[in-house]
Amino acid sequence: MAKSTVQKIQQVAAVALNSAEILLADWLPDGQRQGSEWVARNSARADASPGSFGVSLASGKWNDFADQDAHGGDLVSLLSYLRGCRQIDAAMMIDEQLGLGIFQRAGASSAPPAAPCDMPTKHQQRLRAEAKRLTAQHHAAQAAQRLWQASGPADPAHPYLVEKGIEPYHLRQSAQGQLLVPLYADGKLVNVQCIDSQGGKRFLKGGRVRGGYAPLGKVQAGRQLFICEGWATGATLHAHTREAVACAMNAGNLAAVAESLRERYDAIDLIIAGDDDRVTPGNPGRTAANAAALAIGSLVLFPNWPEGAPGELSDFNDLARWYRQQGKAP
Repeated sequence: MAKSTVQKIQQVAAVALNSAEILLADWLPDGQRQGSEWVARNSARADASPGSFGVSLASGKWNDFADQDAHGGDLVSLLSYLRGCRQIDAAMMIDEQLGLGIFQRAGASSAPPAAPCDMPTKHQQRLRAEAKRLTAQHHAAQAAQRLWQASGPADPAHPYLVEKGIEPYHLRQSAQGQLLVPLYADGKLVNVQCIDSQGGKRFLKGGRVRGGYAPLGKVQAGRQLFICEGWATGATLHAHTREAVACAMNAGNLAAVAESLRERYDAIDLIIAGDDDRVTPGNPGRTAANAAALAIGSLVLFPNWPEGAPGELSDFNDLARWYRQQGKAP
């Protein structure tokens, strides 16, 4: 049965929450996120400064404490209020901007065309792309959680672990034999890195990586927290220092993880443990580590290569394995 117009408006309001911060940054551009709310001036009245007008990023509820008549329960009613148009018009505009297709599907409502309350067309591509990205991340996070829950503890004899000379710690292993490295962001599992027996690595398609990290050990006041690239490097650091480690998974994510952890653990001594890609032009590992350390004002640490260590070795796990092969203690 075709959905009613009211049901379609409700569906748009629900789906729009996935892109709430992007939409609100466009509708109320002088506002900013404060916790779980978007706080801004009320552009529908002569509001001199932000503070009284807030929108929940979690539910879409909005309220102007300076105007008892200005409040609503979702983002559709908010846009209707801001643009002075009907809720059906606001819903259809959001539907078009985010490319949802709710009002274009078979059996769509024959409601009159939307009144001219469109957002600037120059934002359409950006909003649609961002909505698509956030939706993909949401689906990947759900898939990661299902995969993680369906998998058991990693086998210490997994070829990758044996080759790297590391313990599995809290990793899990899928029914297909892949190691699962969990990535967390904002305290939630958002992605997993799958590692096969040959050392091939991949993340879940569309899943979040930026700002996400794989933790090792417990962060404790008065102790150190190392931030590195790969999980094998992190496991090596944790084994030798017994300190907590956050694995950013790649050089390009070091700064994002470092800044996030600095904000979360202001009193913890953060140390960037960088790769040293000595034979790669520009040494991307060292460059990224130095940039991350500079961004948060922390120390940076690199492997101390002994005489005779091959140039292709680049991280702390490489160094530890080389020492073992030489029959020496690192």
